[in-house]
Amino acid sequence: MTQIAGKTLALALLPLLLAALLLADAAGPAWAQATNNTGRYEGVATCAGSTCHGRAEGNGEAVRQDEIASWQEPSSASGAHSRAYAVLASMRGRTIAANLGLGAATSAPACLGCHSTYAPEGQRGPRFLTSDGVGCESCHGAAAGWIASHYSKPATHASNVASGLIPLERPQVRAKICLDCHFGSNDTGQFVTHAMMAAGHPRVVFELDLFSALQQHHDVDGDYAARKGKLDSVRLWAVGQAEAVRRSTDLFSQPKFGANGIFPEYYFFDCHSCHRPITDGPQANRTFETNPGRAIPFGMAPYNDENIIMLSAVSRVLAPGQAASFEAASKDFHRAMGQGRSEAGNAAQRLRGAAAGLSDALDQRSYGGNDGFAVIAAIADRTTSPRFTDYAGSAQAVMAIDTLLNAMVREGRITVGAAAGIRASIDSAYAAVRSPESYRPLQFRASLGRAADAIGALQ
Repeated sequence: MTQIAGKTLALALLPLLLAALLLADAAGPAWAQATNNTGRYEGVATCAGSTCHGRAEGNGEAVRQDEIASWQEPSSASGAHSRAYAVLASMRGRTIAANLGLGAATSAPACLGCHSTYAPEGQRGPRFLTSDGVGCESCHGAAAGWIASHYSKPATHASNVASGLIPLERPQVRAKICLDCHFGSNDTGQFVTHAMMAAGHPRVVFELDLFSALQQHHDVDGDYAARKGKLDSVRLWAVGQAEAVRRSTDLFSQPKFGANGIFPEYYFFDCHSCHRPITDGPQANRTFETNPGRAIPFGMAPYNDENIIMLSAVSRVLAPGQAASFEAASKDFHRAMGQGRSEAGNAAQRLRGAAAGLSDALDQRSYGGNDGFAVIAAIADRTTSPRFTDYAGSAQAVMAIDTLLNAMVREGRITVGAAAGIRASIDSAYAAVRSPESYRPLQFRASLGRAADAIGALQ
């Protein structure tokens, strides 16, 4: 991030992440009541009164009350959700829709599933507007059951949740909501195919703690903690990685998502393993490195394992009892890619189960002051570092280290001055992943190692 304790991204990855925010597993039984909301959607206007969330300045006593203004911010990441519908009518949106033969993107279900609060016709209240984009209820749930009572004195967070409010303070629930668009789901219009990317849609990328910071329209203060509990950034990041692997493998194991005719659905694979310069001459050099974490036949396009790499690293230090089984399931999954579609689908389900177990373990454990340091060290250590052979995994790694560093500053574990002293090391790692075209694995691994060592020295 460009500011040590701020919410902005490093300029190197800002275009990629903003594009993913704009263009963008079924829930486990414990989540079903919280996330499978079938109530009426009332629309953004219902939340926008000046005595509710529509103030121009954040000076409310209980909550800021300027949440709508933050959501509508025209030039920053915090306003990306409100711009999601409008981008469909942009030149890029029209071009993508035309390439795919979808008609107008602003009315195409394949687009509206993520570029709007895509409520069924029969669940739309009189003030609901699809053109509002990704509105309040996309994340907080259909409001009819709780909007009239959630602010009243007798109401509690528990009673609001019982009335249909989605408990986003729970990392697993929050991850599910975000992943529906920022990776994909079974619902209409919530899966970005390789064809969409070929038509011009940006590559989808996800990191829960960072995305939470970008979209945070409230203060995590004493009142928040009293009502919902204290958020821990390491927990949020780690659970987000586990849920990303869970979602990815769940969708891949389903034939309707994992295959496209005689080909696999390339959305799941590492884009840059194929999109590299090709030379047919006798002096052609190999443009990829063999990756020790991928037991696949030589020359085969690898599955995009950026979240698998992160989860493997974090499991070793935060859930060591499950680390070996997850690592084995990961390698079995990669190996199955060279065996056949059926084998790969079955291996994906086993890896999904291992990721789900890790998600539960990471969500339920207690967190202490040294966890952030331990995770950062694991991401750049001798076990994990050789796996950074591709752009996507490397970009995920430097985002993770930067996100966790900022969290430790916010929580007072590292001073702003000390963190500023190692800014150059972080920026050097970002520079190595400034673009896929300029990515060089050796330089990246060295830069990431220096950044991690500098952070470790502050412990």
